[in-house]
Formats: sequence, C-alpha cells, structure tokens
Amino acid sequence: MRPTPPRVGLVVAAVSLALVTPATAAPSPDALIAEVYGGGGNSGATLTQDFVELANRGAGAVPLDGWSVQYLPAGASAASRWQVTPLAGALAPGGRYLVAQAKGAAGTVALPAPDATGGTAMSATGGTVALVAATAALTCKTAADCAADPRVRDLVGYGRSTVVREGAPTADPTSSTSAARPALDDTDDNSADFAVGAPTPVNAGGEGPGDQEPEPGPGDKRIRDIQGTTRISPLLGARVSGVPGVVTATRATGDRGFWFQDTSPDADPRTSEGLFAYTADLEPTVEPGDSVLVSGTVAEYRPGGDTAGNSNQTLTELAGVTVTVVSKGNPLPAPVVLSPPDGFLPTAGGGSVEALELDPSTYGQDYYESLEGTYVRVDDARVVGPTNGYGETWITTRPTQNPTARGGTVYLGYDRPNSGRIKVKAGSATPEASDVGDVWRGATLGNVEYTNFGGYTLATKTTGEHVPGGATPEKTDPARPYELSVATYNVENLAATNPQAKFDRLAAAVVGNLASPDVLVLEEVQDDNGATDDGTVTAGATFTRFVDAIAAAGGPRYEWRQVDPRDKADGGEPGGNIRVAFLFNPARVSFVDRAGGDATTPVSVVRQHGRAALSASPGRVDPGNPAWDSSRKPLAGEFKFRGRTVFVVANHFNSKGGDQALHGRYQEPQRGSEVQRGQQAAVLRAFVDRVKAVDRGANVVLAGDFNDYQFSPAIATLTAGGAVVDLVSTLPEAERYGYVFEGNSQALDHILISANIERYRYDVVHVNAEFADQASDHDPQVVKLRPSTGSSRVDRAVFLLEDILERLPR
Repeated sequence: MRPTPPRVGLVVAAVSLALVTPATAAPSPDALIAEVYGGGGNSGATLTQDFVELANRGAGAVPLDGWSVQYLPAGASAASRWQVTPLAGALAPGGRYLVAQAKGAAGTVALPAPDATGGTAMSATGGTVALVAATAALTCKTAADCAADPRVRDLVGYGRSTVVREGAPTADPTSSTSAARPALDDTDDNSADFAVGAPTPVNAGGEGPGDQEPEPGPGDKRIRDIQGTTRISPLLGARVSGVPGVVTATRATGDRGFWFQDTSPDADPRTSEGLFAYTADLEPTVEPGDSVLVSGTVAEYRPGGDTAGNSNQTLTELAGVTVTVVSKGNPLPAPVVLSPPDGFLPTAGGGSVEALELDPSTYGQDYYESLEGTYVRVDDARVVGPTNGYGETWITTRPTQNPTARGGTVYLGYDRPNSGRIKVKAGSATPEASDVGDVWRGATLGNVEYTNFGGYTLATKTTGEHVPGGATPEKTDPARPYELSVATYNVENLAATNPQAKFDRLAAAVVGNLASPDVLVLEEVQDDNGATDDGTVTAGATFTRFVDAIAAAGGPRYEWRQVDPRDKADGGEPGGNIRVAFLFNPARVSFVDRAGGDATTPVSVVRQHGRAALSASPGRVDPGNPAWDSSRKPLAGEFKFRGRTVFVVANHFNSKGGDQALHGRYQEPQRGSEVQRGQQAAVLRAFVDRVKAVDRGANVVLAGDFNDYQFSPAIATLTAGGAVVDLVSTLPEAERYGYVFEGNSQALDHILISANIERYRYDVVHVNAEFADQASDHDPQVVKLRPSTGSSRVDRAVFLLEDILERLPR
C-alpha cells in the first residue's frame, strides 16, 4: 500500500514468526521465563487460558517497558514468524510477572489478574517462548542466530518435538500440565532446568488461581458510542475500556489492525456498529470470530496528514489497544448489503461537513460513514474503475447510476458525482486485476474504511468470481479520401529513455486503433533524457523513436513539429520538460513552415491574400502570459489539406493538482486549479477570435488535454457564442468520456472545431482508460472533417463533388 504518516499505538499481541534451529544463549542474570502453559481452555484443562510466567532472580527491578514475550510454534516453517506480546511496567526483584495468552472454550478456573495480556494461541504440547528486550518481532532463522541476538534474554523450547530451544527441549506438557522452572536455574539446557507438572500461575501481586478478582466484563461504552452520529467521535481522545465486539477481519500489513463489530446493534441508522483497532507495526493475533473486549484511545486518523490543506475526511479508530479474547469461533454478524442513496454529500457552504449530523438515507457518503468499520457485502459488483498499480479497483453499488455504454459510470456534472462508487483494496483477500465492465460474480465481502486517494473504501475479505465483461480496445474507421483526420493523444510522459515496449504499444494504437490520422496532436512528450534534470530541453530522440515505431507498426512515416520549452518552465515531472507537438503524414497533409517560433515569442495572426495566416508556424500562443506559468503553452500550426488551410492548436492546460477531494470534508469542494484553466481558456479564446476577425471562414481545430470537463467554466469560455463546438458534448451522455478517475468516466481531453466546419465524424477511441493494462491513462480521440472553403455556398458544391468522386469505382 502507499506509505502513510506514522501513527502512535500499542497492542498487546501481534503475529510475526520465523523458523529457527537448536542452539544456546547466555544465561540471564535476572529476568527469565519461569513457566509456560499452552493448554488453557483445551479439553481436559482446568485453567481457561494459556500463560507465560516470568521471574526475576536478580537483586534489582527489571524495567519491562519496550520488552515482549514472543512465541514460535514447534513445527514452524520457513514462512513462520514470531508472535509478539508487548510488556509494560517492571519485574520486581524476586518477583513474578504473568502474561495471559489466548483463552479456550473449556476449563473452569481463570488465571489470576494478568500483568500483561496477549492473544497468542500457544500449543499445549510444544513450542518456543522467548523473552525479548524489544517489541519488534525476532527475525532469526536458527537458534544460534537467536542466541546471538542481544535482544533475546531467555529462550525456552517446551515439548520434545520442538527444534528451537536451549540445549534439549523440556518433556512434553499436556492440556493439564505446564513446563516450569522449579529452582529458577538457568543452565542453558531446557530439559535440565524445567519440569512438567500442574500449572501454577502467579502474578506480580503474588496471586494464584482463586485469588484473582472476577474476570473483567464489558465496559460502559459501545462501538456506537464511539462512532457517534457525526463524522467525528464524541469521545475523541478518551480512553475507553472493555469495548465488546466480534472480530470480523484482520490486516497484517500496511495499516495493521483488526475490525470488530457489536452484535447487538441499536436502532439508530446513523451510528456505525463497526470499528477499526489500529495495532501500529504489530500484526494482530486475534482472528475473525473472536469475541473480544478492546481497550484503547479513541482517535480520528486523517489519511494524508491532519492539516487544514488536506480535505480528506477521517477514520474513527482505537489506538494504543489492549485486547482480551473472551471466546473464539463465534459466527460473524450478517454483512450489510451496500445500497447507498442517490445523493452524495450535504453542502456546508465550502466549509467542513464533519460536525453535521449524518443523513444516511439522503447522502451516499453519509451512508458509507454510518457503516464505517462495518462488515458489508456487494453482490455481483461491477467494475467502474480499472485496477491500478496499487491493486485498487473501483466498483459501483448502483449499477444503473449514469452507466456508460461499456459498463462504467459517467461523470456528467458537479451535481452528479455518482454515489454508488466505492474503492476496493486488498484486505485479507486480493482482488484479481479487472477492467471496466467486468463483474465480480457472487458476494464481495469486507469492511468499510476511509483511505487516501479515494475516500470510502471496501477492504476486502472475500471477492466474487472475476467475470470479464468482454470490453476490447476500440478501432476507429479510417478517414475517407476527402476527410482530414485530426487526433489527440496524451502519451503520458513519453521520453527517449522509456522502454521500447512503450513506444511500440503507443505506435500500435496510432496505426491499429486511430487508423493513422493525418495530424496527431501529442501531449506529455518529454525531452531526450526524460526526468533527468540536467538542462536538456531537446526532444528529437524521443520523436525519432516514436515515428520509427509507428512506421514499424505499418503506419506512415510521420514528420513532427514542436517548439522546445525553456527548462523547467512548463510544469510536469521535474526535469522532463513536457511539451505539446504535432505529428503529420506528409503524404496526406502539408505543414506550412514559417520561421520565428520559439519558447518565448508569441505567434500572431496576419492577413495574406485576404486570408488568415500565422506569423510563425509552429508558434506558441501568448507564451509570456501569466496564465501559462508552470504550464504548457499552446502550439499553433498551419496545415494545408487539398488546398484548404486548417489551423490546429495543440493544448495541455494545467492539472487539477491541489483541488479539494470530491469525497472530502469541504463541501462543496474548492477547485482552485480551475482559476488558471479559466485564464488559459480566455487567452486561447482570444487567439481564436483574432483568427476569425481576420478570416471569418477560417478552419480552426483546438485539440488536446484541457484537464477539464465539458461542463467546466474553461470549456464554456471557449464555446461561448458558438465560435467553436466541443465535440464530446455532441455525443450521447453515456459516451462522453476518455479518462477514468476514482470510478468516474469523464472527459478531460477535447477536440473543438470552428462552427463553420459542418461535415465531420468524431470518435473517442477507448483503448486505455478502461483497462488495467494501459499504454497511457488517457484515451485518444479523432475527428474526420471536411475543411470549409470559407463559404458555405461553395462548400455545398465542393462537398457534393467530393461525395460523387468518393463513390466512383477505383
């Protein structure tokens, strides 16, 4: 998983095992293991619980803070790891210290009040116990290595089959007998130092069985009291004790811990009955089905850091936990079938919604919050966001909500954010890599949490059977002889240093899926050494490799035109110097080259022979305007197709970095990056207006990654008054996308054409965004158009003639 900020917490038990082999360690001068018993709660046992008893044969107290007792099964494999129970307090001179472990279903006598509690289920007949002056799990592979580890203070192998011990192992204990050190001798020979007999647990207070206080029961707080009716716990910062529940799932990597749930819920739909117990860097030793009493400090963890600038919501959890296992093998609570409402989040005037009372029947995000930590279920989950490099997949719990034609969920407005989407990541089960439109047939089970990069998340315990949806990369029709095809493709940081496979995949899409367009507008082409930050800005090697790959794939021998940016002036990956560019097929279209274009010189529109022309081609549009600070400058090029001029402008507007999350605490979210894109759109629109002022009939094509939606202010600025038409908006709603983000299929790339171009065919070619295996995260798109002659009357005659010629046999 992604790295997350460290969180402070302590647990009483965590699993971490490693295989070791026989050896001896130096005798302990003071603290040592006095007795081990693994039969607690077994059939035939009197005691209900396993334990490890420590003793101090020295003259001074031994501080135990930061120490642990660790356990390794007798038959451990190479994949096994030590199970850790942290200790606290001190071991008095001549005193004892009792560490309680897992509780079984049999037995009638409880241990005396333990001084530390873990959840390790020890074997009755054999295993290894170590006293360790650290809480990190041991990593030694042999007993010799363990003996050489200065953290190991004592090591006991009990049972004849145990291979990890000091000297020879003890005799075999049973469910009713323990291995004890009667004289506290430590000769580094477990068989000599220990005897098998009736267990005699003693705690630091000198109490034995029968002397203890009554076994603790549940405290006065329940999970619903901790979760409360808003996003922030009313008990934030409080220490709670004995919170009851049944463990529903565990997580042994990343943010380690376990989920537990109250099996006697209340009737308030706002209060979640599930909760996450965070165990920091220790693996939990509890198992699903354990009935537990959990104590800890109520915390709100904000993924990404608890700063005002972080718009993420929080995850309510317990930290610094201690656990008492009451019983094992209990049935899990029935999972809640996810069914959020159509609404998304309430508004708070741009402020935080965290203090608002939850309304789970109205808002989908409130609904998920009301189930935070809860064991839930999705049947026949449909994938709406492909599996990414972190193993995360987006599914929908509302498959009829704004569906795309290929099985996704389309994002059609700021007021239509799609409440059914939820991120899925590996919990105790890892979902199979999936594409948009795939289905996980049957039940997908897990627990609801809130994570960075996506918000409400289902941590999977079980996933349904992966059934491919059958989506395949699309292919567009070739342009007809009298059509000019113009495409745009974000090639995602293409650099000469990339593997040949990336060039080959992109080239295959250009030839096989885009049908070798006449003009190809590229975004995110890096310089010749990629992200190496050494002042290089040239990109000839990158373009050469790409056009060579296209030719090798059976495409035309493209030429390219571009302008090198100033070093580190155009944003993107540091050192990469991404830029926009043109590829064109000289057998179909010609490029009008005019010198004068460079990184800082603005292109102007001039009149030549009564028609518009560019002062420099290629040339950058107003590159010194502050609207383009740390962003790509548009590149204008003048093309000739069958005697008609077409002005194509390549674009890559600034990114959405820094915007508040759609699923975040601030509602409605602030889209700060939108301001600069609005300024960029105004500059670009002014350029279009200058072209049209010189030549009202000029053919203008704006193409590229505008990093904004068809319903955004930036696109509205460009299309105002009908000067240009945004082609994605001409498609049916279910087809208006070429990018998938957090399960929303959306339009960031656009082709806009001047209104006088009336004959065109437009296609978003889905080859990347819906698939787990991508050459780029963007889909390309293409328009096949008949450039205008500048007169609609002449156009009708010319187009009619061209139509006739196209139908003639060849």
